[in-house]
Amino acid sequence: MTKHNKAYKFRLYPTKEQTTLLKKTFGCVRFVYNKMLAERKEIYDRLKEDKGALKSAKHPTPAKYKSAYPWLHEVDSLALANAQISLDKADRSFFKGNTKFPKFKSKQHKQSYTTNVVNGNIKLLEACIKLPKFKNPMKIKQHRQIPNDQKIKACTITMTASGKYYVSILTEYEKEIKEKEIEHIVGLDFAMDGLFVDSETGKKANYPRYYRQT
Repeated sequence: MTKHNKAYKFRLYPTKEQTTLLKKTFGCVRFVYNKMLAERKEIYDRLKEDKGALKSAKHPTPAKYKSAYPWLHEVDSLALANAQISLDKADRSFFKGNTKFPKFKSKQHKQSYTTNVVNGNIKLLEACIKLPKFKNPMKIKQHRQIPNDQKIKACTITMTASGKYYVSILTEYEKEIKEKEIEHIVGLDFAMDGLFVDSETGKKANYPRYYRQT
């Protein structure tokens, strides 16, 4: 049995009070991400010539800012932790040479945050979903059912530019993959006077010659 993931996206219909907390969470996640990125940029600019020191440098975590900014306690701590994970991923991609240095998040970009299932803090109920830090479940338009054998692992809440809210529910399930038995094998070898030669019969395939025909 191997583990697989599948995501389900549904429309959210938060109340006015829930919308306020959602926007506050988006803002706190963006704030923490940018604060951590600013400190990492300062470390990088200072130690970029010393790769050893740069590699061993300690990076800030969201917990560092909670004493100076107590309003961070008002939102989901897992959302802040996932902001750090997202930045770590962008950081690794940069140092591997795959992308440019991470950019600061802006209010104008798509707003989102991710939270994880811990001790039943996320639950799908009748036409609504229970999310961390929200007193009451949030209304949801669930147009399809999630199979019982799929466990919810995480949720990503997103606000579009038009002000619509969505939740992407990531699930995990186990599935047995049966390997198909190979019944017949044929080798195709490149040929200079044809497209390929069939290893079984020696038959050659001609080039399509699309360009000449055109």
